[in-house]
Amino acid sequence: MKPDNRIRVMEIIARMNVGGPATLVCGVSERLDPEHFVHRLYTGHVDGGEGDHLALRSPGMRVHRIRGLGRSIKPADDVRALFALVSAMRDFRPHVVHTQTAKAGALGRVAAKLAGVGAATVHGFHGHLLHGYFSGQKRALYVLSERMLASISDRLVTVGARVRDDLLQAGVGRPEQYTVILPGVRPRPVPDRDAARQELGLPSRAPVVAFVGRLTRIKRPDRFAEAAREVLRRTPGCHFVVCGGGELLEQFEASIAPIRDAFHLLGWREDVETVYAAADVVMLTSDNEGTPLTLIEAQMAGTPVVSTRVGSVAEVVRDGETGFLAPTDPEALAAHTVRLLSDPVLACRMGEAARRWTSATFDVDRLVADTEALYRSLGESRRDRCVTTGRGNT
Repeated sequence: MKPDNRIRVMEIIARMNVGGPATLVCGVSERLDPEHFVHRLYTGHVDGGEGDHLALRSPGMRVHRIRGLGRSIKPADDVRALFALVSAMRDFRPHVVHTQTAKAGALGRVAAKLAGVGAATVHGFHGHLLHGYFSGQKRALYVLSERMLASISDRLVTVGARVRDDLLQAGVGRPEQYTVILPGVRPRPVPDRDAARQELGLPSRAPVVAFVGRLTRIKRPDRFAEAAREVLRRTPGCHFVVCGGGELLEQFEASIAPIRDAFHLLGWREDVETVYAAADVVMLTSDNEGTPLTLIEAQMAGTPVVSTRVGSVAEVVRDGETGFLAPTDPEALAAHTVRLLSDPVLACRMGEAARRWTSATFDVDRLVADTEALYRSLGESRRDRCVTTGRGNT
């Protein structure tokens, strides 16, 4: 049989829960040029309470399941997953191992060393855990582990320049190891506002503010609730849509009990574009982010956004042009939101600017082209070496 000289890419992600990493992984894996690349995706299972991206958005996508490769850290399961990855690498013999998310990044890069197949290793940072996740010894341990893992990595990929700079400042990797690849998404058809509101059971003329994402500590749903109370005080009749779920759902519901009639809790939805279409403003209240796809998708739908100025958000939102950025202060977030709700002309102008900016900058075809260029730069020498030594797949 004729040898297959394509570049073999093994991509590893802990779980395909609804969020930026899963969206980007699917966007690339579904569009890689099959004449030049063989791509396999390895992942664990999504925890209960999280939306499953594969079930909601990409039900037909083929993946290879690795037991124990999920969100939770359990030594026995992690060791089992590590050796399952080693076995898979020795079978597939990838030229490039591309890991995503912290746990998969650790297990995947160590597995690549143990497997001894000569693969180039790439790790993708969709953000980082330097701020808002850990403190004290846990943060120090995270930084130390990422420094050590960077030393066995050929390339480190970040979704924004600020994410890269934060990691470098923490001593993770060397500047020449880094490549910045901005996210890219393909917008789905957006329904008109009236149809979207009818679908979601929202009043046709009321102001609507949306929150899209996981209800987890780093996303600060408590801050959204506090900002919503201030918006409602200044804009009576406003409605708030929450699309997502997570471990803080019950706590969030308790916090909004006095104003519960103003809230619509949708859970995870496959048609998130309907939420963007129905909203006048999309708000993000996180303590830390990479380049959040929620803000990219909302702007592609023509909806202005208000967000905390954290991580690489300023690389996604043009402050004062496509939306507003604020400090991590509920009153500041509320003030910007009220300004957009009270000035439809400004909101419309920002929404159109947002649509133009994101469509030109965050296109999925550009993301795929950038990723293919990275794989070629790393994989061709490995592939040629395997072919000349007779180790290529047949």
